[in-house]
Amino acid sequence: MIMAALQRARNSELKQSETWKRHIIRQLKHRNRTQTSVFQDIIESYHSLLEKSKQRAFITKGILGSGSRPSAAPSSEDSLTSLKTTTGELAYQVVELQQRLQMKDVTLDEQHTKLYEVEKHLSLLASEHRVLQERVAEVQTGNRLLKQNYDSLLEQHQNTERTYRQEKLHSSEILENMIQLKQQAAVRMNHRNEKRVRAREASIHKELQMAASKNVNINEESGNVSPSEPSSPKCETAERSHGPLFRSASATSPRIFSSIKGLFERKIRGKSVCRSEEDLFIPLGVCLVARVPTKAIYSLDAHELGINAVRFSTSSNLLATGGTDRVIKLWDIEAGTLQNRATLDGSNEGITSIEFDPTGTRILAASYDKSALFWRLEDSVPKVTLTGHSRKVTAAKFKYSQRQVVTGSADRTVKIWDLQRAACIQTIEVLSFCSDVVCSEYLIISSHYDRKIRFWDSRAATCTQEVPLQGIGTSLDLCPNHRQLLSCSRDDILQLVDLRKSNDRVAFRAEGFKCGSDSTKAIFSPDGSFLAAGSADGAVYIWNVNTGNLEKRLPDMHSAPISAVAWSLSGEYVVSVDKSRRAVLWSDI
Repeated sequence: MIMAALQRARNSELKQSETWKRHIIRQLKHRNRTQTSVFQDIIESYHSLLEKSKQRAFITKGILGSGSRPSAAPSSEDSLTSLKTTTGELAYQVVELQQRLQMKDVTLDEQHTKLYEVEKHLSLLASEHRVLQERVAEVQTGNRLLKQNYDSLLEQHQNTERTYRQEKLHSSEILENMIQLKQQAAVRMNHRNEKRVRAREASIHKELQMAASKNVNINEESGNVSPSEPSSPKCETAERSHGPLFRSASATSPRIFSSIKGLFERKIRGKSVCRSEEDLFIPLGVCLVARVPTKAIYSLDAHELGINAVRFSTSSNLLATGGTDRVIKLWDIEAGTLQNRATLDGSNEGITSIEFDPTGTRILAASYDKSALFWRLEDSVPKVTLTGHSRKVTAAKFKYSQRQVVTGSADRTVKIWDLQRAACIQTIEVLSFCSDVVCSEYLIISSHYDRKIRFWDSRAATCTQEVPLQGIGTSLDLCPNHRQLLSCSRDDILQLVDLRKSNDRVAFRAEGFKCGSDSTKAIFSPDGSFLAAGSADGAVYIWNVNTGNLEKRLPDMHSAPISAVAWSLSGEYVVSVDKSRRAVLWSDI
């Protein structure tokens, strides 16, 4: 049993060894067939060389053969073996060399292909290079032409600039001469005005002395005035035309209104009563008692954009508003409503302030377009435009002569203009941004961003006094009797300055009152008894001047900060405007 098992194991091992041997033989044969087909030519060449070498060997043996032929056999066999070995090595080297040659040929073909592509790319680059060279030549030609043009233009510019400097110097000389001439004319005019005023004052003083020396008897039943002494024809004419001036001192007397009206409807120039034909007719209204408004009776959106200024005329039934939409609108007050009468155009930017002249027929406005404009109410376009400021004009006011205008600007100047010539006759240099101005005959008062109020003598263009504020000044207003000055500032305080004693000042405050902008306007009532200003909370605040207390707060009609308020000369109406284009009419009716 054991022997049989051993025999079977031996047989299986033999079969396995034969199996892998046969596999190796098959692989060798397959390799032989494949390589023989590839190297058939080489093998044939090798066989031919081998036969030739055998023949050559036999020939050599025949030539060199001798009697010792048997002993040469071993050496020829050795030679043949060595020859075969050498021939095989040579054949192997030939095969290797052919393989290398084929590889070199492949590499050479690749190099030829690359060389062709490079030559083709090089030709393209050469063509592009020629095109770029042509462009460079064109650009250089254009540059030369531009350089020639630039040189000619530079020469023209230098000549023009030289001419401009000469003209500028000439214009500055002309301007200086003009300013000197205007200053001289202004000095002469001021001198003539002073002489005229002194003459009128002397005449009035003389008339007053003559009137004081007379004895006048008043007959209350007939209302006639009978002088105890003969009077001049002029006085008799005046007495017949005006009748008795005052019957009693009671404000409830029905004749006091006609007496005051007769007194103030005379021809007035400045502050003095005169009868010269060259003076202007200025009807002055009188407000005995201003009424404090209690409710809003009408409101509307008066402009397309925010409203910056509002002002009543002397008729009290005509109102003007100016806004950021570059127009001034005129409104008639009819039955407690505002009815649009007309629109005044001509400003290139928003309106900053409005002023009626005492006749109520002309209007003056300041604008963001660095100018002040002058209209007649019957014309929709400005009759005169005053230009000369370098920044926005914040205020424009009539002087008492009405032939002159005062403007204040953000360019730190205050200018005096002649309306007839539409020319600046005087410039006052200030130290800060001017926010508002008011003026009398020879006095100009300006408010500034450096928290100061400055008083100027317009005859000498000198600052006579400075009054400090706690905040940036936003507006100024004069009391109707010109004895008090009202200022509004960004510290939310209204200050009342006594112009007779400038150190005497009264501050007005209120809980909730806040100055809403750098151009918020505060005003006197027409009788000087109240102050009014709009607040950032949309309410109108009214103070009593005599008590110093808040008299009234008018809320709930504005949704934006109030920019300005105006009080009619009759004392019946107050109008407030805000930055959201709303105008509200207030009254106690």
